[in-house]
This record gives sequence, structure tokens and C-alpha cells, in this order.
Amino acid sequence: MKLIRTLSISIFLLLLVGCKTPQTSVTTEHELSTFEKLASIENVVTIEKREPVSHFDENYEIWFEQPIDYNDLSKGTFRQRVLLGFENPTQPVIVELHGYGIGTEKAGELASHYKSNQLNIEHRYFNNSRPKTIDWNTLTIENAAKDQTRIINAIRKAVYPNAKFISTGISKGCQTTMIHRRYFPENVDACVCYVGPLNFEREDPRVYEFLNNVSTQENRDKVKAFQNLCFENRTALLEMMKEAAIEKDMSWEFGVDKAIDYTILEYSFAFWQWGTPIESIPTESASAKEIYNHLISVVGYGFFEEKAVDNLQPYFWAALTQQGIYGYETAPFKQYLNTEEIYKFDWAFPEGITKPFDPIPMKEVQTFLDNSAEDMLFIYGEYDSWSATAVELEKDASDRDVYKFVQPQGSHTTRIKSFSPESQKEIYNIIDGWLKE
Repeated sequence: MKLIRTLSISIFLLLLVGCKTPQTSVTTEHELSTFEKLASIENVVTIEKREPVSHFDENYEIWFEQPIDYNDLSKGTFRQRVLLGFENPTQPVIVELHGYGIGTEKAGELASHYKSNQLNIEHRYFNNSRPKTIDWNTLTIENAAKDQTRIINAIRKAVYPNAKFISTGISKGCQTTMIHRRYFPENVDACVCYVGPLNFEREDPRVYEFLNNVSTQENRDKVKAFQNLCFENRTALLEMMKEAAIEKDMSWEFGVDKAIDYTILEYSFAFWQWGTPIESIPTESASAKEIYNHLISVVGYGFFEEKAVDNLQPYFWAALTQQGIYGYETAPFKQYLNTEEIYKFDWAFPEGITKPFDPIPMKEVQTFLDNSAEDMLFIYGEYDSWSATAVELEKDASDRDVYKFVQPQGSHTTRIKSFSPESQKEIYNIIDGWLKE
């Protein structure tokens, strides 16, 4: 039977203090449990002890009460979800800074390697880590970084006062990690960032240049030929998408007719992002059904479909206002689309609100990386579409212990384990050095 314990802070304090009677004169020092230490944190509102996972001895779900806007506390608070895999108070704490909701409570690559503690912090406004009504202007990278710092400080003080802390994140979580480091460079001891872009424009044009040069000309031609094949079979593919919409109860804000075009245009980005095998691309002799099945297997429905967009609304807001995204070049498909205008994601703004893109925050991150960042390591896959806007380091970056490793032909799934044994050893030697300092 699953062991679940929840405790309000007020009840916990009553239990901790106890009921002292006049006859009692002996005091006994009480060694606080991890649960009790967490419950003593001022802005923790609920705790649940869960079944242990991975190598952790104890597992906790914790909800923190956080300001909606650190610059205007009158706007109230929201509750933010945190998972703690507790192993040992003297072991390092790997802080997984999620760019989205928390997907799993299992140990990630670094926590597994070091058999360490792991602190998962859900990003503000994803899943249930949100107020009832969202003021989208409070979803800023600075507010998010302050969320994370507040949680890290509280957990460190209560449970791990002498442990090393290393933050890490994947994709948008990598963006989150480098942004947190830029605003609070002393909050953790080091950072390991995986496959995260650093975009300087809302539709960063470096993506188009990357897609026009990735891999070999032969392989790029095969990808382009498949997109042409999709447009040539567009009528049949559109009917299949309409059938899927009925079957799966799907809809698109801009309509299914536009959805098939966006899906075909997204194919090249998704193809290289996820490392799709070249040999899996259907040839001209393929049936319309085979073409459709392959297109959807690579692109999926989860980027444009209305319910999926609602779930990803915090991502789109951040991308369109501060963190950047990309668009789709239509010139190569002018004969099918009758336009050369870049297809954008303007439609992904929350209903009734838009905001200009502010390039300054990401440029400030680059300035930080160029001049003062220390103890950071970046992991990328060579063929990953998001490597188009990967972090670029100055030649003297290694003097500040800032490094970048690129896995040849790697995709968005590139991790440390993806590299050769020699490179893995080099990477872990760097991290080992940070943990011993």
C-alpha cells in the first residue's frame, strides 16, 4: 500500500513543539526527519511523501507558495510544484530546472551517475503550477528565475546546508538553467545545460540557414523531396487530417486547411531535431496513406492542435515575447503556397493579448556567457535543428570553466551518454572537479 503522509505546517509545528507538562523537566534533542525539515520551510504549503523511485531513499512532492509578480506582491500568489528525491544530505543536489511541467520523478542522467539527491522544479504556469487566472505579463524569465532561487535557497537551508548544488535542464529547461545562472550566478555551484537554444529574434533566421546546410546535400534533398511530395498529395493528406480530427476530437485555431500546410513546413525542422533515419523517408511510389503516416510520425499533432496549444500556452508566450522561436520559409514551396511570406506563430498568443518581442534578455544572457559566466557545460547534437541557435562561446571561455561539447550527427536526444567513452570521461572529469572544489 502506497505510504502517503500530508501535513499542514501549523499541525507540524504543534507536533514538533509538543505539549510540555509542569512535571517535565528533561529536554531531549530531537533529530528532525527530512519530512519535518521540509515542513518547517516557511512558504511550503503541502508535502506528500511518495513511494521511492530510482536510487532515492525518500521521495517527496512539495508545493511552494510563490509571488505571482516579485515586482508587485499585491498581485497575490500561486502554488508551484517541486519534487525532491532524497538520498543523503552530504551528497550533491542535482537541480533539474524544467522549462515545462515535470515529466517524471525518476533520476535524470546526472543524479543517476552520481547517485545523488535530485530537486525537480516545475516552471511557473505549467500544469497546475499556476494561479486560477493568469496575468501573462507576469510570465517573465526574471520572475521564473526568482521562483527557482527562492526554492533552492529554502531547500538548501532546511536539508542540504553543506551540499554542492548543480543545476541542469534540457531544451527549454536548458534555457531556464542558463537564464537562472545569468540572474543568480552564485545560487548553484555549476550548471550542465542540454540542447538549449539561445535565440535573439522572435523568428530567428539562423534556423533557416541551419536547415539549408545541415548534414549532406543528398540528405537535405531527400527531406525537401518528401515535403514536395506532401504538397503534391495535399488534397488526399488534408482529407486524412480531417478524418483524424473527427476520430481524435482535434481542432486548429487557424483551421485544418492551414494545419496541413504548417505540418508539412514543420517536417524538416522536426526531422533533424529528432534524428529521423533518412531511410525511413517514403519515396515517390509511396501511397498517400504511407506519406501521411510518415509525416505525422515525425511531426505529430501536438504543436498546432488547439488543445495542445492551450497546454503549451506558457511556452508560446515565453517564446513570442522573450525567448524566441522560429518561422517557416515558404519561398522553396511558392508553387504550392503562392507566397514567400514567413509563416509565423502569431496565432499562438493567448486570446485577446499580444506583445512585441523583447530581444534584450537573451542578448544579456549572451553577454553574461561572453564575460563572466563560470562553471557551465553545454551539450548539443550536431544535426539537432535547435543547434541552429546554440550557445556560442568565446575562445577564453575555458579559462572560466565554461565548455561546449557537440555530438557528431547528434539530435535533440543527445545526452552525455551519447558521446564516446573518451568524451564522456572528459565531461565527467569537469563535473567531478566542480563537486570537489
